[in-house]
Order: sequence, then C-alpha cells, then structure tokens
Amino acid sequence: MRKAKPKKHIILPDPVFNDVKVSKFVNHLMYDGKKNISYTIFYAALETVKKKLQNEEKSALEIWKQALDNITPQVEVKSRRIGGATFQVPTEIRPDRKESISMKNMISFARKRGGKSMAEKLANEIVDAFNQQGGAFKRKEDMHRMAEANRAFAHFRF
Repeated sequence: MRKAKPKKHIILPDPVFNDVKVSKFVNHLMYDGKKNISYTIFYAALETVKKKLQNEEKSALEIWKQALDNITPQVEVKSRRIGGATFQVPTEIRPDRKESISMKNMISFARKRGGKSMAEKLANEIVDAFNQQGGAFKRKEDMHRMAEANRAFAHFRF
C-alpha cells in the first residue's frame, strides 16, 4: 500500500453517562456540528423511554443499549462480480461497523417516523427496537434473510 493507514480518531465519553457509545451515537445524530442539540435530543429521548417503560427494572441507558443490540446485524451481503455475473455474497461484519450500522439505522428510521419532536421519534424507535419491532429491527431481519437466501454464494467470499 502506498499510503499509511490513518490513525483511529479517539472519541471522548459523554458528560452524563461517561460512555463512549453514547458519544458515537450523538455524533451520528448530529447535523451541521450542532453537538449540544444532539445531546439534548438524546437525553430527552432517554427520559421519554424511562417514562414509557417504567415497569422495566433496567435503566434507560441499559434499555437503549439492549435496543441497539437487538438491531445490530451479524451478516450483510456485498455485490461481487464473477465472470460477468453479479452475486450477492454474504459476509460477516466487523464489530465497529456493526455498531455504526445499528446506530445509523436507528437514527434514520427515527427520522422517517411521524411525531412531534426528534427526541420523541427517537424514543419511540428505541422502545420499538427494545421490543424487537419497528423499522430498524425489520431492516436487520431483512439483511439476515437476504444473507440466508444467498448462502450458496458464500464460497465467493473475499
């Protein structure tokens, strides 16, 4: 390789929960560098989740982490061209990419939702993902189904 490998950007933990995962999520949520607004939206969403799931013994942060785990895909399909034909080859996903995909899916499906504020939409998406339903969970199921359907091409893995 001609270029040196770029060094990993270190992400500092968030101020309230002291968790790096929260910071990464807020970075994905952010528009135009407005990180304070993103933090406000995220914390408001967690408060709403806490109100909605009062009978749950877990904290709002644990519910959010469980919801992320529920929508994290294990495999994805990549297009691979072999001898004039394009195959959808199922491949395992790297752990950091898994996390990133699940966060992006949760945020994008929250944005598509109907609702008053972004915090409310995000809270609804978190609750749905925690209960193994909603758009982001469906996207994960679709990815797994597609990988399962194309398992015959797994030997083309690169």
